[in-house]
Parts: sequence; C-alpha cells; structure tokens
Amino acid sequence: MPAALRACLRSSRPNFLILAPLCAGLAMTAARADGHALATLDALLVLLGALLAHAAVNLFNEHHDFQSGLDALTERTPFSGGSGSLPERPEAAHAVWVAAWTCLAGVTLIGAWFLWRAGPVMLLYGLVGLVLVVAYTGWLTRRPWLCLLAPGAGFGLLMVPGAYQALTGTLTATAVAAALVPTLLVSALLLINQLPDIDADRRVGRDHLAIRLGPRRAARLVALLLASAYAVVPLAWLIGVLPATAWLMWLTLPALAWLLRGLWSLPPAVEQGDLAPLLPMMGLNVVTLLANLILLNVGLFLAA
Repeated sequence: MPAALRACLRSSRPNFLILAPLCAGLAMTAARADGHALATLDALLVLLGALLAHAAVNLFNEHHDFQSGLDALTERTPFSGGSGSLPERPEAAHAVWVAAWTCLAGVTLIGAWFLWRAGPVMLLYGLVGLVLVVAYTGWLTRRPWLCLLAPGAGFGLLMVPGAYQALTGTLTATAVAAALVPTLLVSALLLINQLPDIDADRRVGRDHLAIRLGPRRAARLVALLLASAYAVVPLAWLIGVLPATAWLMWLTLPALAWLLRGLWSLPPAVEQGDLAPLLPMMGLNVVTLLANLILLNVGLFLAA
C-alpha cells in the first residue's frame, strides 16, 4: 500500500469508524420497530453516508491538528491525541486533506440521492451536517458549549432522525428517543477524550469545557451525561415511545456504575497531569458506548 494511502487510512481512525454505522443503524431498527419496510439500496447508502461523514470528520481533524502544531504538543493515548500518522509522514498532509474532501463529496452525492427521494426536508439535515463536519475542528472547538454539544448532535439528533427520514419519509418519537442515547453518549465520549489534551489544546487556542472546568469537574459532567443517556430508556418506555426490549441497553449498568464512581471521585493529582486513573475509564467508556448502541439496536430490532 502506498505511504500516502496508508497515512489517509490511519488518519481516518478506522478503529473508531464503527460508531457511525451503529448510530445510523438506530434509524433502521427504529424504522422496523415502527413497522416500515426498508429498501436495501437505501439502507446501504445510509450506512455508507454515515461512514464517509465520520471518516471526513476524522480526516479534517487530523489535517487541522497537524497544520496547527497541536500534534507536536499532544501526548497520545489509545483514545485521544490523534493517530500520529501525519507527524510520522508530513508529506502525506495534502493527501489527507484531499481524502477528507473526497469523503465529504461522497456524503454530498448520497445526500442528493435522498433529497430527490425523500424531499426538501433532507436539505436541512444535509446542510447542518456539512457545516458540522467542516467547522468542528477549526471553529467549534473554540466555543465551549458548542464543542460539547456538536459531536453528540451530529451522531445522534442529526444522523438518526436524518437517516430515519431518508428511509421512511417520516419522523417519529421512536427515532427521536433513540437518537437521544448517542447524542448524550458521544458528547460524553468527546469530553472525556479531551481531558488528556487540555494543556496542548489551550496552547493552540482551543476553548472547550475540559479547559474551562478542569479535569475533575469536566469528569463529573461526563458522568452526568452518561447517567442521562441511561435515563432515556426508562423515560421513553414509560411514555410509550421506546419498546420494552430497549431495556437491553441496561445490561451494561455495572460498567456505568464503575464509570460513575471513578469519574466522580478522580484524585486531585489529575489536575497536575497524572492521567493514570483516567486511562482505564477512557477505555471502558469506549467499550460501554459501543455495547450500548449494539444492545439498543438489538432491542429495537426485536421489537419489530
């Protein structure tokens, strides 16, 4: 494989790209639970569009962080700090930039298909999605609350209802309730992953809640977001917009309890850069997020 292509692949963060199909999958399983039959081509295009959008975000982020000098300041962990691809192969920066725009062009073409199929409402989803992809790293990371909300909104409140509307031509409370889970979980994921990068991000001009609050208070906000995501299922079930099988997501409750306890009681040493207590929680948080989305998809599928 050519070096530039290998750099593009690494910069897309392939280990994390499963997140987008799982979120788009919620639109499909919610549609089945609501009694809709799905066209195979449309379902495949929705999954491909979600995958390309996520890859585009990662590629733009990697290119921007290399160009801004952030890569040279960041101490990488398995879950934060970028792939390290461009610092190792700086000559591939242009290829990564081209790959990002190519992925975005693919998303735009798929969006145009659904604009023709599902009508003008898809234009709103498409335009907001494109703005989030392009503006996140360079603009939204300098606005604390938008930086917190944008990732979750992109993977949750935008991707799930947008895919549902593309597939069915309608929107239901089931899709919106299902979308709230990744909205909260993904925002929590991005916030906890920012904690190791606070000093480096501050030095390149970023301004997010991890910087504003500091590691311990930001970790408590992560805990509140995680707990809120779990609360969606019983509340939505009580009002009749999620089926009882959605409770499958609560099989990960022991992991949540461990995370909440650890996040709420991080030792003061993390304020001075001691990340050792945080790293196991970052890993478990990723596993729990993916497990929750898989279980919620299964729960909605079984309700069909």
